[in-house]
Amino acid sequence: MKKKIVVLTGAGISAESGIKTFRDADGLWEGHDVMEVASPQGFAENPALVLDFYNQRRRQLFKVVPNAAHKALVTLEKQFAVHIVTQNVDDLHERAGSTHVVHLHGELLKARSSGNERTVLEWKNDLLMGDLCSEGHQLRPHIVWFGEMVPLLDTAAQLVAQADIIMIVGTSMQVYPAAGLVDYAKKTAQVFFIDPKPSISERNYANLTILPEKATKGVPALVSDLIHALP
Repeated sequence: MKKKIVVLTGAGISAESGIKTFRDADGLWEGHDVMEVASPQGFAENPALVLDFYNQRRRQLFKVVPNAAHKALVTLEKQFAVHIVTQNVDDLHERAGSTHVVHLHGELLKARSSGNERTVLEWKNDLLMGDLCSEGHQLRPHIVWFGEMVPLLDTAAQLVAQADIIMIVGTSMQVYPAAGLVDYAKKTAQVFFIDPKPSISERNYANLTILPEKATKGVPALVSDLIHALP
C-alpha cells in the first residue's frame, strides 16, 4: 500500500509562477481594504467593484504557468497516495497534473449563485453584473470570503489525520482555520516545512524537518529524497 502524503500549500508556491499575493505591506489588496473586496458585506455594498477585482485576478491567472514545485508534486503522486490541500484559488496544481486537490478558499475559475450556494458553475470569463444563475440570482466568485464558513475544512482535516507524511509549502500556517490543520496529524507523521523564512519551531512537532528554501528548490529536492528512500 502506498504511503499517504498530504501537501498543504499557500501563496508562496504560486508566487513563484508570477501570481501576485496582491496583499500589500499595509494590508491593502490592490489598493482596497480587504473587507471591500473579500467579504459578503463588501459584495452587498459594491458588487461591481468586487466582480472587477476578481476578474483582474482571473485574467492574471491565464498569463502564468505551473512551476517546478507544482510539477514535482505530480511526480510524487506516481509513488505515493498524494492529496493537496491548498489555500490558493488558482488552478496551477491541476494544470500541472495533480489529480487530488482540495481548495479550502474556493476557486477563481468557478462562480456560484448568490442565492443558492450549491449552484456552482465553471467560469473562465469575466463575471459581470447581470450574469445570473438559472434561478435568477446574481453570480458571485466561488471564493470563501472573510466571515464565511470554510466548507471543505473537515475534508482537509480528515486527510491530514490519515497522512503518514505532511508537507507544508509556501504558507506560514499562521492564519486560521487553515493553520489548525497540522494539529490533526498523527504523532508518528513526518512533517516537512518548506519556506525561505520558516515561521515554525521544531519544538512544536516530534518529527519536523525544516527546509529553508523557496518552493521551486525545496519541493523538487524533497520529492527526490522521498522517492529514493522508498524500499
